[in-house]
Amino acid sequence: MTPALEISNLSAVLPNGLRVLRSVSLAVRPGEVRALVGESGAGKSMIGKAVLGVLPPSVRIVEGTIRMEGDDLGALAPKQRRALIGAKTALIPQDPLTALNPSRRIGPQMTDRLVHILGWEASRAEARIRQLLDEVQIRDPERVIRSYPHELSGGMRQRVLIAAAFAAEPRLIVADEPTTALDVTVQKQILRLIADMQRERGTAILFVTHDLGVVAKISQRVSVLYAGKVVEEAETPALFAHPNHAYTKALMAATPRYTDPQASLKPVDGTVLAGLAAEIDAADREWKSPHV
Repeated sequence: MTPALEISNLSAVLPNGLRVLRSVSLAVRPGEVRALVGESGAGKSMIGKAVLGVLPPSVRIVEGTIRMEGDDLGALAPKQRRALIGAKTALIPQDPLTALNPSRRIGPQMTDRLVHILGWEASRAEARIRQLLDEVQIRDPERVIRSYPHELSGGMRQRVLIAAAFAAEPRLIVADEPTTALDVTVQKQILRLIADMQRERGTAILFVTHDLGVVAKISQRVSVLYAGKVVEEAETPALFAHPNHAYTKALMAATPRYTDPQASLKPVDGTVLAGLAAEIDAADREWKSPHV
């Protein structure tokens, strides 16, 4: 079966030649939730941006391929690439307030992609967003459609963005820490909502998070990243039952346990990080790109 997303040996660099993604390879099968987990700066969001074609101008891909359902994005002309990404992918961003335009009502923001990128008629797009707002359990869709972002709660804004992401039935959704800005109760509701909609539609999701608890709840497979490098990947139950890499073990040991609230927090051991840094330095010394 052709993967919904396949990344092979992907490296990206800054202008000084420093690699921010280090030979990343992973695949997301149709209907699968693949989690990317790691601490801040690990490269999780950078991978998502590479997939969506929105890397910062200072970051260049110098090696590797990204394929969507077999189509090599790097082999396409920019206009073709944008059209394919627009038709097959969607994003659920981290902060719903900054992701929405504060000067526009919710309705037009939700229909923009359907009308201007996918060519839907306005009436069809408006009917679709009403259906989706109902599906994400917003009680008064008409009021929300007429509202500005600041008139909605954080949880409602995130539901709007989830509805917008699923509106055009994308093959792949990049969910970039979509629950980080929410309180714990709302976070649980949003995770259940994403999981239910994903399961009903069979959408593949690349789920970026730093929270191992979220990984356990929503994903089937997980890739653990450090400094732009995948250090371990496995089926989610297997990873939690038998982590192999020292860094994965250290991350799990550092996770607070609600069953033992008095326990002291355990930061990732410095010797683990030193070993990883030495491993990455050695790989970078050996790695040569003709494009740098």
